[in-house]
Amino acid sequence: MTTSQHQPVSLDVRTRSRVLDISFADGSSFSLPFEYLRVYSPSAEVRGHGQGQETLQTGKRLVGITGVEPVGHYAIRPLFDDGHDSGIYTWDYLYKLGQEQQSLWAAYLQKLQEAGYEDDSGRDAAMLPKGGGCATRH
Repeated sequence: MTTSQHQPVSLDVRTRSRVLDISFADGSSFSLPFEYLRVYSPSAEVRGHGQGQETLQTGKRLVGITGVEPVGHYAIRPLFDDGHDSGIYTWDYLYKLGQEQQSLWAAYLQKLQEAGYEDDSGRDAAMLPKGGGCATRH
């Protein structure tokens, strides 16, 4: 079993506003958009199996979460409506996503731009084929 440095005290999936609200025992709380969670999924599908194997996620602006499954006492597994369900988000990873949300989101938008999308148009674009496009580094 994995132990977590950060323990959640509440977790709400807000389907209308497309955010996951999470509060931790240390008083920190974050509203994490579904799109942000999806593009920073810790799954091998997104991250690959090693450096340089990451897949830039596109077309996730309107992604939803249809359910959230607990994984032991240390994580959750969101079920996204685009079929993605292999990311296991530990409490520590969710805390990191909250703490670094501004810089990680800016990095994501920069990767979209580097891949040739104007502004944030990649957020609506079709998913890049596996092995194609720009790799992201998390």
